Amino acid sequence: MQAAAAQAQKSPLLVLLGGDSKVWQAACQERGWQFLEPPGDSAGKSADQRVQALAAAVEEAGRRLPVDPDRVYLAAQGGSVSTLFYVAARIPDLWAAAVAAGGSPRAAIDSNRLFAANTANLPVLWLFADKDEEPLGKKLQSAGFNLEWREPAAAKPSEIFDWLAAHQRNPFPAAADCETGSPLFTHCYWVEVTKFDPAERNDVLDSTRVQPLGSGAVLAIGSFGYNPGEPGPGVLVASLPEKYTGPLKVNDRIVELGGKELKNAAEYAQILYRTLEEKPVVVMVERGKEHLRLETKIEMAPRAEPVTARVRAQYLPELQEVEVVSRAITQMKLTLPEGWLPAKINWNGTEVANATAGGCWLLDEQKELLTGKRCQ
Repeated sequence: MQAAAAQAQKSPLLVLLGGDSKVWQAACQERGWQFLEPPGDSAGKSADQRVQALAAAVEEAGRRLPVDPDRVYLAAQGGSVSTLFYVAARIPDLWAAAVAAGGSPRAAIDSNRLFAANTANLPVLWLFADKDEEPLGKKLQSAGFNLEWREPAAAKPSEIFDWLAAHQRNPFPAAADCETGSPLFTHCYWVEVTKFDPAERNDVLDSTRVQPLGSGAVLAIGSFGYNPGEPGPGVLVASLPEKYTGPLKVNDRIVELGGKELKNAAEYAQILYRTLEEKPVVVMVERGKEHLRLETKIEMAPRAEPVTARVRAQYLPELQEVEVVSRAITQMKLTLPEGWLPAKINWNGTEVANATAGGCWLLDEQKELLTGKRCQ
């Protein structure tokens, strides 16, 4: 009774990745929800490091605020929407639901790290104003992304919060299906991958990667930061990596590519987006009053995480069995609730254990022998 009363006193938490914080925070206060807008300091951090920092911020908020861990919601607006899609696919088991207002998931798709299976238990609502973005929604849905969308982006806060409130996270869903190409993201609800081996193939489990839209073409003069919405002329170099050794400097302006004058950053991005093969190219750069001619080439950058691992685990009550199918994985931990037991654990067609107690169970492959036992 005391535990139930304590849980009832906890409230939902909305985590805002970007948008009009005053509007979102006011809506939270009206409903008695907690509100968190993580720090925006991401200088020098990779996309995955930022995701890890976000997860840590949510965990810390759960320690200092009366937060219901099964009603933590994710939201983003405008230019931060792509980050929401990326986060949803990287750490899905942290959220009960996610809502994206406007914006586009294009950059997340082009990261080559968007795996649709990961959102099977995480509903995502996308409110978009641009009709031209609808094909991206269809692309995500056809890949298996747990997505619904509505028009327009300017939905009433009450409608958005009602939709979020209708969802609650289940820490032990009957089916958990996750794919990853990074050792940084190995936890999937009640499954945690602890050892990988790309040689462990399984044709039953194909990849659920949402295929990128762009070609991956880049200039060989090195990566640089720019604002794709900057009006031009040309492309303003806004930032450079810490150990950059190429010919560019911050505040340089790329005004010509391959003999074509660039109107703005969007045109530059589209040229690379449509380029499908490597080729030499001349780049003209303005640096103050100087005009520099750089001979370089367009090259096809290697895609991130070309090799992935996937595990699909499900509890089958009618068979009193936990069935696990995996690819590129040789060791994992299962955390089983008492309500599922006793149950046999079947891994890739082999019965490896008879689980009679709740808690952690270790599945391990040693010399092609599959075993299962209680965690030490």
